[in-house]
Amino acid sequence: MRNLKIIPGLMAAAMPLVSCQQEKATEPINVIYILCDDMGYRDIEVYGQEKIETPSLNRMAEEGMKFTSFYAGTSVSAPSRASLMTGQHTGHTQIRGNKEIQPEGQAPLDPNVKTIAEMFKEAGYTTGCFGKWGLGYPGSGSEPINRGFDSFFGYNCQRYAHSYYPAWLWENDKRIEYPERNVYSQDEIHKHALQFLRDNKDKPFFGYFTYTIPHAELSQPQDSIVDMYRGRWEEPNPYPGDGDYCPTDNPRTQFAAMITRLDTYVGEIMDELDKLGIAEKTLLIFTSDNGPHQEGGADPWFFNAELKFRGLKRALYEGGTRVPFIVYWPGTVKPGTVNDMQAASWDMMPTFVELTGMKDKWTQKTDGISILPAIKGQEQNEQHEFLYWEFHEEGGRQAVRKGDWKLIRQNIASGNPTLELYNLATDEHENTNIIEQHPDVATELEAIMDREHTHSDMFNFELPQKQQQ
Repeated sequence: MRNLKIIPGLMAAAMPLVSCQQEKATEPINVIYILCDDMGYRDIEVYGQEKIETPSLNRMAEEGMKFTSFYAGTSVSAPSRASLMTGQHTGHTQIRGNKEIQPEGQAPLDPNVKTIAEMFKEAGYTTGCFGKWGLGYPGSGSEPINRGFDSFFGYNCQRYAHSYYPAWLWENDKRIEYPERNVYSQDEIHKHALQFLRDNKDKPFFGYFTYTIPHAELSQPQDSIVDMYRGRWEEPNPYPGDGDYCPTDNPRTQFAAMITRLDTYVGEIMDELDKLGIAEKTLLIFTSDNGPHQEGGADPWFFNAELKFRGLKRALYEGGTRVPFIVYWPGTVKPGTVNDMQAASWDMMPTFVELTGMKDKWTQKTDGISILPAIKGQEQNEQHEFLYWEFHEEGGRQAVRKGDWKLIRQNIASGNPTLELYNLATDEHENTNIIEQHPDVATELEAIMDREHTHSDMFNFELPQKQQQ
């Protein structure tokens, strides 16, 4: 009888432990998605950079997971970000190019397609966007606060984001004026991003941190970060400046400092998560919207951006679309993991749907797959059959990757496009077009291109009749 009396006591003592374990298992996971602007695959040390120091991103990869075959939505900003926001590749998104709207802004998102931020809102998350938007103009209904974000601070217009010392930034729907143009936008945006973390440490949040660094203009505070690189290299090509970007005598120094400045922001975010005690319940992701640029005096060849992959921003070669992708989630992601699976930014919607437990509630169709099992180190059963991209400038381009095969269609608007076929397993730099040796593979991949491109009144290749049918 004494034993029987003890058992209920033991059960009562154990119940809170079980309850705590269940509560911990179902606790919402915060998400921070850092999307930088025009950072190439080899612009940071963990992906092979040898001239620029990025200790925070090194730490993020050493304590997290590095993906080696992750792709942006396409090779230029607005459509790449639209692909991320909607979970659609650029054959299906409404925004497939950089279409300017005067006096400030770009073409808006499709109001009938919900964004990642709207999904997080439905899941009960607080949402914030800090940085560059570029997916609508003021008054369009496609501003961040009208597309799922509770708070926004930064640039509404990606064209206006060319200046790091702007005359104004937006806070929600209010324009914040800087008449002296003496405020460095990235520091100001970063301050708001960190405050967002502090303000929401006790509730689930989604932070979309879209720093403009290292995009084009090389102006920045001339501080200790810049001093790190002064005199390291010759500066044979001072940049005279143009209508968009300021002149600089030492573009290599300035570019390297921009990368390290961004790395410093990443380190401060990681430190803040530790300080707030929420690192283990926060999934932190770092990536880029497309490959490296050469505008504004940047010198990607000097920094070996093309040593591994061919092509820069706007190209559909690997260099234009394959980007860094690092995930950090202490206690869940195994430190020092390298993942070679093929994934893309349109996978983020289904990944976050699964992460937030919204799979039974969120019915919007995407072109992506959830890569949450891969992030957690579990078996990733679902894989892409293919990846597809469009680019609507410079005559128009399409590309499709299936396994190791990659087909690129160039000069589409000419009515006489060219085709290039590469095997990335043996030619990852895409040097040798082998279409004549493998016409059957090219035919298969071309059929995918024809199928995946849907009609758009706004972004029309003026495709030959065969491809429009």
